[in-house]
Amino acid sequence: MKRNRLGRSDIYVGEIGLGCMSLGTDEAKAVSIIHEALELGVNFLDTADLYDEGRNEEIVGKAIRHRRDDVIVATKVGNRRVPGKEGWSWDPSKAYIQSAVKESLRRLGTDYIDLYQLHGGTIEDPIGETIEAFEELKRDGLIRHYGISSIRPNVIREYVRRSGIVSVMNQYSVLDRRAEEEVLPLLAEKEIGLIARGPLAGGILTKGGERKADRDYLEYSREELSELIERLLELAGDTRTLAQTAIRYALSDPAVSVAISGASSIEQLRHNASAATVSLSVDEREAIRAASKPNRYKIHR
Repeated sequence: MKRNRLGRSDIYVGEIGLGCMSLGTDEAKAVSIIHEALELGVNFLDTADLYDEGRNEEIVGKAIRHRRDDVIVATKVGNRRVPGKEGWSWDPSKAYIQSAVKESLRRLGTDYIDLYQLHGGTIEDPIGETIEAFEELKRDGLIRHYGISSIRPNVIREYVRRSGIVSVMNQYSVLDRRAEEEVLPLLAEKEIGLIARGPLAGGILTKGGERKADRDYLEYSREELSELIERLLELAGDTRTLAQTAIRYALSDPAVSVAISGASSIEQLRHNASAATVSLSVDEREAIRAASKPNRYKIHR
């Protein structure tokens, strides 16, 4: 599998990564999926401290216990549980980040995290304090690099301007092209890698995904989704599947370092990873752009 440099860091990631959120809590099954991913050339594993209340990190840790050097481990921080309060509370403070990283390290069974990401964020956050926390963790060797997971252009611009982030995780697919206008050009200019999440648009852009298109998606009506899927299948012909086409589209922008999708079975994983074996021409990419909508960010400001 082709490997790309993550921004201007010293991290090289397989172009297709595994989003671990959908692995579930069946440890044996989840570990087997991760092990198969590594065999297929996937080396980028993305988790978060809030997935299954930390259980996801524990499973990832067990899966990589004897293969740590083969894996780029990415996890996230910023959501915390407050005793007596239901759900999660947002906390990007320096104190919380420096406390939470220790728990993530413990659950992952490692003494360093390759990529530590802020899991969200708004422009009202104490951004300077958050950056200081990440920089100190990097200086202390607890993390190699840091990034943010955000779809807010104003937040992304602020971190690009003020911090040493090497990556931005952002939703990006044929159906969600919002990053193309404001985010991707900025990241390309600053040599920051995009981690494209959701390239399959919640499964809509997969075999049988039309059943999931029984609802509207961003600016697309159900009828428009069906028409676009038909067009994508025409473009794919006998050379690619719908999912392979969708993943290749997400990877076609030079600012994208890795596209990550989830897998709840080895079959899903293998099919997603098989996108590494096909290609998408410039003309095909332009045809997809002509058939889809150049969405814009509206409320995420």
